Amino acid sequence: MKRFDIMTLFPDLIERVLGESIIGRAQASGAIEVKVWNIRDYSKDKHRRVDDTPYGGGRGMLMMAPPIYDCYCAILEDRPLDDESRVRRIYMSPQGRVLNQRIAAEFCENYDRYIILCGHYEGVDRRIIDEIIDEEISLGDFVLTGGEIPACVFVDCVSRLADGVLADPECYAKESFSSGLLEYPQYTRPYEFHGVKVPDVLISGNHAKIDGWRDEMALEETKNKRPDILGKEADRA
Repeated sequence: MKRFDIMTLFPDLIERVLGESIIGRAQASGAIEVKVWNIRDYSKDKHRRVDDTPYGGGRGMLMMAPPIYDCYCAILEDRPLDDESRVRRIYMSPQGRVLNQRIAAEFCENYDRYIILCGHYEGVDRRIIDEIIDEEISLGDFVLTGGEIPACVFVDCVSRLADGVLADPECYAKESFSSGLLEYPQYTRPYEFHGVKVPDVLISGNHAKIDGWRDEMALEETKNKRPDILGKEADRA
């Protein structure tokens, strides 16, 4: 079973997002476990303050190291680390490695437990990153107001590759990026919509032809929309 411990200032946001749909059902079934930790609970300030001005000046506030560290220690007390090699401690940061489907599969295959830190304000004291974080992960070359949304994306992306989350491995094996190509076009009822009919091959009953059409269309979609992926796949081959 995969377990995700998420340290955040906004636990309700994460619980609402991850409590719905497939990921919510995966938690209910026991396929994955998500536990959200409120960093403010570990502040020793009477006002539950967790931030302060940065040394050297600058705009904004910085999350302090002590509440984060104490929160991290509470996580380890709640569930000790059985196998260090199967644990990854992650800080959601625009400075990190950019998440993609290949990296999600790498995380799912190599680790069973993920301790995730969500930053906020102008970030966190660098000393806590150096002490407890293994890797920084980003969603892309842009900045968000906090790490909560990226953390939810990470959990969703990795979880759906785990055993027991989706009904069948084929549900993700042929999706966009999993095969190195974008996904082929898909259709459902009605057969005709606004004068456009479902391609004849999809109702032919000939599965070999259907598979061939899907492969051809996946390549065509990738060439038209993301030709850069083709080059990257060739480099990895």
